[in-house]
Amino acid sequence: MAAITARELEMQMPDAKKLLSDEPEMESSLHYMQLLLLVTCLEWLWQERDDFFIGANLTIYFSRQQLKNHDFRGPDFFLVKNTTRESRNSWVVWEEDGRYPDLIVELLSDSTANVDRTLKRDLYAQRFHTPEYFYFSPDTLEFAGFRLDLNQYKPIIPNAQGWMWSEMLGLFLGIHDRQLRYFSLEGSLLPTPQEAARIEIKKVEQERQKVEQERLKAEQERQKAEQERLKAEQERLKAEQERLKAKQERLKAEALLNRAELAEDSLRELQEKMRSLGIEY
Repeated sequence: MAAITARELEMQMPDAKKLLSDEPEMESSLHYMQLLLLVTCLEWLWQERDDFFIGANLTIYFSRQQLKNHDFRGPDFFLVKNTTRESRNSWVVWEEDGRYPDLIVELLSDSTANVDRTLKRDLYAQRFHTPEYFYFSPDTLEFAGFRLDLNQYKPIIPNAQGWMWSEMLGLFLGIHDRQLRYFSLEGSLLPTPQEAARIEIKKVEQERQKVEQERLKAEQERQKAEQERLKAEQERLKAEQERLKAKQERLKAEALLNRAELAEDSLRELQEKMRSLGIEY
């Protein structure tokens, strides 16, 4: 019997558009919120990019045998780089040029923890060849990370803060306020869109307050300058009053001097007349 070619095998595969995701609901609202946090933070950080796909509780279809056995595997969170960002009902490997996730994060729960630590870990390493695998428990905060080394995962050594570096993300993954979060190389917490909005609002408010403070400072300087101008004007008016007063005193003194001189002239004239008349005085 002739061997089935890759093209024939592909033709036998179901239509990818009909392969909907077949994953159970998240274990709890805590798990759901953690998944939402991982998705929204990364999408916000990479909002200008269009070369990646994030799967959230989405089935990955990778083989005919898997479909036959209904052995569906859907990581809670996975990232595929260097692909399109378009929406998908599921991730169908044979429709994606054989691409598997570059990074996977599983959220541990009582019903899945053992599988996530063993069977899925082996599947992601040996079949998917996914370069990085992390798992985290929103309940117990158990956190581990692995990097692929010859089809086997080797633990990622955390830094002093307990964060683990992801080469696929170019970011740290670490626990903050009992949640798995992203951190930059410099150690800054990557915000959610809501946190980023609050930060922007706070920044705008700070700028507004700064402008208001500058305005008040300028107003105070203006008032101070006005006070100095008024003070200088008062000093000028006072000096003018002193000058006018001095002028009045001078004119008064000149008037008295003129009157004295006139009186002296009159007296001399009177004396001359008396002498001319031979009157003793």
